[in-house]
Amino acid sequence: MSARVPLPPHLHGTAFRVSEHAFHEQRPGRLRAPDVDAPYHGIRSVGLHFDDVFERARMYVPRLREGQRFSHVTAALLLDIPLPLEFGSIPNLHVTATLGVAPRTVGVVGHRTTTAGRPHYIEELPLFTPAEVWCQLASLLSREDLVAAGDYLISGKRLRRGGRRPPPCSLDDLAAAARRFGRQPGAAALRWTLPRLRTGVDSRRESLLRLALMAHRMPEPTVAHPVTVAGGLVLHPDLAYPWARVAIEYEGDEHRQDKRRWREDLRRIVLLEEAGWRVIRATELDIENPTVIVRAIRSAFDRAIAAGRVRPKPTPPRA
Repeated sequence: MSARVPLPPHLHGTAFRVSEHAFHEQRPGRLRAPDVDAPYHGIRSVGLHFDDVFERARMYVPRLREGQRFSHVTAALLLDIPLPLEFGSIPNLHVTATLGVAPRTVGVVGHRTTTAGRPHYIEELPLFTPAEVWCQLASLLSREDLVAAGDYLISGKRLRRGGRRPPPCSLDDLAAAARRFGRQPGAAALRWTLPRLRTGVDSRRESLLRLALMAHRMPEPTVAHPVTVAGGLVLHPDLAYPWARVAIEYEGDEHRQDKRRWREDLRRIVLLEEAGWRVIRATELDIENPTVIVRAIRSAFDRAIAAGRVRPKPTPPRA
């Protein structure tokens, strides 16, 4: 049995059409070898991984026609928009045509639109703008998750060592995109979502917790309220009721698994309580069923009012 001819270095990490003979310079039989993948009809790739959405999109780029872009869930993942976990394991790519007909091939969910701005690029990958992608998600996500996605887009991602990446778009960008979106499926969810978006949000779970509290007729908590503690340090609790000096800190599994982060969280609580704040720690269970945390927050309100530090705030209507 003859040894397999090594592939030329320029093919590693690429995807290409079988018909591009001048590029790959390989015989048909060589393109059927185990070290060459066939992710889509007429396409071969070398050294790209199908379970990575970025590399999966790169595999499909040679099939893109003029006016076609990655959209919906695929674009959201490429933009790092927070989505429910199940969306991260969907193997199909979403591709939308702004010219011609919607793409139709195995492994691709095709769409067609007549309302699109200029393309947005991540390296060589053409997408819709972040605001347009948010509108596309409106028919796929719950209203609460649509708020979380919008909060991320107008807040930017907080960096581990402090600071924040510039937000991908503004609230005005989202509102303008929603107007252009018109009466397409999901338009009602966009109208519900827009007035509930907030800046300064650090995670999807913070958004969901804020909405869960409001749905249980609690006053809307403030996002990332600045609190000066000992030494002049300024902390920003995830959620807060400044009028009652109540802070709510959300703790996901990553807080428990990261020893350094766990210690920093405990230190934050000590500093906030030392500054006269009541700190209530929340978990995913409090999003699923806020009864216990609502009771704890109301109790903290009552103590603050009884101490004469604040006046009671009216209960808001149901969200």
